[in-house]
Amino acid sequence: MADVAAKERKILVAVDESEESSYALSWCIENIIPGNSNDTLILLYSVPPRTVYTSLDGSGEKDHPQGYLFSSDILATMERYSNEVAQCVMAKAKRACKDLDGVKVETIVEHGDARDVICQVAEKLHVDMLVVGSHGYGVIKRAFLGSVSNHCAQNVKCPVLIVKKPKTNGSNN
Repeated sequence: MADVAAKERKILVAVDESEESSYALSWCIENIIPGNSNDTLILLYSVPPRTVYTSLDGSGEKDHPQGYLFSSDILATMERYSNEVAQCVMAKAKRACKDLDGVKVETIVEHGDARDVICQVAEKLHVDMLVVGSHGYGVIKRAFLGSVSNHCAQNVKCPVLIVKKPKTNGSNN
């Protein structure tokens, strides 16, 4: 049993700006990572892909052959905003980890669909465990929006822990 406790693990925690993600990280810190461990906690944030809207009337063909509705200034502003959100999410996640003794905390920010990014990073880093939060969507919402946690559970080769935030009293969900 001592060998199991001494093993250094790489634990990947997918974080985003949701309460469910914060809860999953807190739960992982309290329940998965023992005090004074040599584990590595990897915090991963996936910057969602930017939606590109093309002009439907073809008006952009002459001046802008790509036909995008947004100017480069607007696209640059959207990119800056996405990066600021990523920095805020990572800063909040790192603050949650500040009291961990002996645990190495690493941060990774990738661009792309969260489902694909999480699976790719877990595979690339050969993590020992993936921790993701669950939004607790019902069948209908999950069918339309998709479930990141379900996708990861089906496609990642390591154990996946899906942490569901308990519903509070008075919640309409």
